[in-house]
Amino acid sequence: MKAGFWKSDWFLGIALTLAMLIVSGSAPLRNLDRQAYDFGLRLSERTPSDRIVVIAIDDASLAEFGPWPWSRELPARLIDILAAAPAQVIGSALPLAEAQRDPGAVYLERLAGIVERAVRDGMLLPPARGEVAAVLAEADSVLQGDRRLAASLAHAGNVVLPLQFSLGGAVAAAEPPPEVAAGQLARVSEGDGRIPSASGLRAPFAPLTSRVLAFGHVNHVADSDGRVRSDLLAVRYGELLYPSLALSLAAASRGVAPGEIRGRGGDSLRVAGLRLPVDGTMRLHPFFYRGAKDGPAFPVVSFADAVNGRLPAADYAGKIVLIGATAASEAPLATPRGPMAPVLVVAHTLSSLLQGDSIVVPAWGGWVAGAALLLVGLYLAAALPALGAGAGLLATLLLQAILLGAPLGLLLGAGLWLPLTGAACLLPLGHLAWAVKRCLAGGGQPASSGADTAEANRLQALALQGQGLLDQAFAKFCLCPVNAILLDDLYSLGLDCERRRDFAQAAVVYRWIAGHDPAFRDIASRLRRGAGTGAPAALPQRTAIGRYQLEKALGKGAMGIVYRGRDGQTGRTVAIKTMALAQEFDADELADVKQRFFREAETVGRLDHPNIVALYEAGEEQDLAYIAMEFLPGGDLVPWCRPETRLPLATVLSIGIRVADALDYAHGRQVVHRDVKPANIMYAVDGDQLKVTDFGIARITDASRTRTGMVLGTPSYMSPEQLAGKKIDGRSDIYSLGVTLYQLCCGQLPFSGASLAQLMYKIANEPAPDICGIEPALPPEVAAVIAKAMAKDIGQRYQRAADLAADLRRCLERLGGEGG
Repeated sequence: MKAGFWKSDWFLGIALTLAMLIVSGSAPLRNLDRQAYDFGLRLSERTPSDRIVVIAIDDASLAEFGPWPWSRELPARLIDILAAAPAQVIGSALPLAEAQRDPGAVYLERLAGIVERAVRDGMLLPPARGEVAAVLAEADSVLQGDRRLAASLAHAGNVVLPLQFSLGGAVAAAEPPPEVAAGQLARVSEGDGRIPSASGLRAPFAPLTSRVLAFGHVNHVADSDGRVRSDLLAVRYGELLYPSLALSLAAASRGVAPGEIRGRGGDSLRVAGLRLPVDGTMRLHPFFYRGAKDGPAFPVVSFADAVNGRLPAADYAGKIVLIGATAASEAPLATPRGPMAPVLVVAHTLSSLLQGDSIVVPAWGGWVAGAALLLVGLYLAAALPALGAGAGLLATLLLQAILLGAPLGLLLGAGLWLPLTGAACLLPLGHLAWAVKRCLAGGGQPASSGADTAEANRLQALALQGQGLLDQAFAKFCLCPVNAILLDDLYSLGLDCERRRDFAQAAVVYRWIAGHDPAFRDIASRLRRGAGTGAPAALPQRTAIGRYQLEKALGKGAMGIVYRGRDGQTGRTVAIKTMALAQEFDADELADVKQRFFREAETVGRLDHPNIVALYEAGEEQDLAYIAMEFLPGGDLVPWCRPETRLPLATVLSIGIRVADALDYAHGRQVVHRDVKPANIMYAVDGDQLKVTDFGIARITDASRTRTGMVLGTPSYMSPEQLAGKKIDGRSDIYSLGVTLYQLCCGQLPFSGASLAQLMYKIANEPAPDICGIEPALPPEVAAVIAKAMAKDIGQRYQRAADLAADLRRCLERLGGEGG
């Protein structure tokens, strides 16, 4: 009987091609493209511009001048030195958003008034007047750092200062200062609406804004894998477009004002004789240069050496000088060349702009990638079945070499990047599927039984393993003859399975090795410890999830475990919360839960507040969803909720103010916490640092119920409307914060019950006990604030967390006025 069409070779090729087209835009394949891009960039060699010098606030400078922030007199002295050299353009990445006033300046002004009265009354003789005036003028120049800096900026006349935008959200309607608005770009085109918009702006304070040549933003936007590969040449704020710091410096070095930069969105910008290739969002992909002996690619001078004149000023003559922080305390940015201080990323971008070294990522690259997928699919469906086993293998290897080599060749030779990783993955997968189908159907043998074919199978298996396709790699390894090299390769594959938490597959690999060599390395020990059960405890404790190495379990929650981990790309320490969603939800609701999980994570990830823990990434691996977030010192507030360990009242009020401010910020962005309680408030007593964590996590379960109907959170802190299953808003968080403050002030919860039902009834119906009856020393005004926050009638409660914060501040001020 003739086989159905679904068993034919052409149907297999078409099915695989369609599947690859569907997943071509997925995060794993996009990350493979980016890794290939980084690999090609690291192979490239270009000479950085010799016109750039970086003056770094490094560890040596901090040791000499003390911790940041410094007196503004120091950068003023440096700018005077650079202006005298003279430097061509000076670019500063230092934060200058707030004025700085030395406490000694107040006394200096009072002393000047006394001297003025003495002169007027004839009490100060003429010879002394000049000496006193000179001393006062010298002291004023030292203590009035902002005035001194403004004078230095005006004298230099060639300084570019930084702008810091809050990206995302609604386009800001606020007008920037007039001097900042004058630094806008020309309108790029009618289609510049795709340029990223900003909802907030931190600009240098007046009068600095009127003393500089131009402005440039210092925002760096990373790709989804956390690496910075592009520079955002323009940001839209209101109706205006503002250049990046690198673009402003490049334009200033050619005598071009920002408003004179011309171009078309989605195509290019022109700065004098420079043509800058950009995409529709005004991103440019700079080249990242290799430094000598893995050092920086540009001359880096210590701030302390530069400001103290330990280096000749002639070194800066005619140079573009960048000033920024490179100390160990400065969070580095992940780049294709590894972690790098932000000011050095600006230097690489500036050099690429000046020399035309940027990488072109054309808009039509996606069409080329799609066409390559279709061509590979056509080869698998029609050409490969017509070839013999040996000829087919040679043709596949040749095509694979072209798909892997063409993007690298274009990147190295022409600075052009085409993402062909999808086609490069489809080709070996399709060939392997075709070979397995032929063997199972009896229509042929594996490609060959010779040594050449065995080595080809091994090389394909290694390629699949490198792409993370571990199951396919194991199947390909099994086609190879057993020898010491193969056993080493399989052992490495088993370790990769463990790192991916695929313990069952790791056990299969180890059993295969043990079947051929039971004494190989520590295979017997691994299997004896229970690798065959798939239990994580049976395998090495140091595993990974996503790109994070798990170092230590910090605690266990209702739905998973919290780990301390390390980002394999940036090296920073993170906290990783894992959630076994597949174990908590039925299959018919799991897809919806996952969708809400990532939607909530995306929303929370946009929160940027000093008292809200930063969320870096949300992802899924195997059966675990995970969130990588900022790692915080100290612990939560739970230990401070007992009567014998209570914090001072002033500290409790300060905690309440900061939590209320954080909640008000989140509520203004339509994010409700839903689970405010001491366990979700991290507090470091030593540094008085506070962060609210787990924003939006309670929403993942939507009413906080497991499959058995158990309430997941802690009901003692839930508002009556939340327990009743009603739609809630920010006022529910205010109630939960009120309960938290109640417990912190008196050491016990307002409601307790012998059963969950009794507790929920009391919360919904009974008034809270008077806190002053438990803690008589508590000021009545503090008790009144807590009572209003815990009002059962939602209309009688605080309507905004900002109002609660304001009342707590008044209580704190009064407490301080009465001596605590």
